[in-house]
Amino acid sequence: MLISVFVPEYGVIEAITPPFRTFHTANEFLTTFGKKPVFEVEYVGLNQYVPANNGEYTVKTDRLLKDVRKTDLLIIPPTFGGINKGITANAEAIPYFTSLYKNGASLASLCVGAFLLAETGLLNGKKCSTHWAHITEFKEKYPQIEVEDGAIITEFENIYSSGGASSLWNLILYLVEKYSDKETAIMISKYFALDIGRTSQASFAIFKGQRNHSDTEIQKVQDYIEKNYEDKITVEDLSNLIHVGRRTFERRFKQATNNTTIEYIQRVRIEAAKKFFESSRKNISEVMFEVGYTDTKAFRDVFKKITGLTPIEYRNQFTKTTTEV
Repeated sequence: MLISVFVPEYGVIEAITPPFRTFHTANEFLTTFGKKPVFEVEYVGLNQYVPANNGEYTVKTDRLLKDVRKTDLLIIPPTFGGINKGITANAEAIPYFTSLYKNGASLASLCVGAFLLAETGLLNGKKCSTHWAHITEFKEKYPQIEVEDGAIITEFENIYSSGGASSLWNLILYLVEKYSDKETAIMISKYFALDIGRTSQASFAIFKGQRNHSDTEIQKVQDYIEKNYEDKITVEDLSNLIHVGRRTFERRFKQATNNTTIEYIQRVRIEAAKKFFESSRKNISEVMFEVGYTDTKAFRDVFKKITGLTPIEYRNQFTKTTTEV
């Protein structure tokens, strides 16, 4: 199986080398198990020598992308610096991605490599994952693509994508298992000390109220929610703040923030709860009341829905003190 790792201009070296090393390591484990190696791995790019991390590194490619007529899997790592800068620097590669896919190749984007993949149009009407911090930007840039918020791996019609940063390892392990076997994937997860079972990046996400809009009255409402999240807040209260009817308010709020009013309040409260768990010794009930919840089950359900973890799991994973109170 031929795996081509695209080395983007100004790519992220920490995402370029993992798939290359991992599939080579998979071959070594397969040999150890008495099986035949199945992966042939190469670096491909627009140039023979490609700068990475703003020129801090240089990667020598094995072939130019224009000379690759067929491959089994093309991996697209993220670029370093601004998204638009990365797209512009690699615009020449986009038609080749499309051509290879139409010739039978599977495509896999890592982290914000999803932006380069999205430029092909192949994801239109489909689902994908990307780094949690860039989901709003991605949705605005590619409204015809459905982003799976918080997902670690998304697979759709031989197109794969991963969530943010270290999530790329989960996709790489998934592909190793898919194209070889589970035993090899498990051995690699142990060798590189990776969590093979992680399914969500939600616990790492930091909610920053979506303010990239021009509706000043909705921004006023957002300010109010973020200052008074511990109080009982109703949609009627918020619509009255800007003197509009409830239906008009809810439509404008969703249009501006990409969240319903209730979803926004929940996310602000849960973000506050996360900070309490990370920085204080407060127990679950104390934090629950601090952020405006009075029902333990409701708090737990919303917390897990947003973070992927229960309040106890989150506190034990991220707090400096984990003693139960």
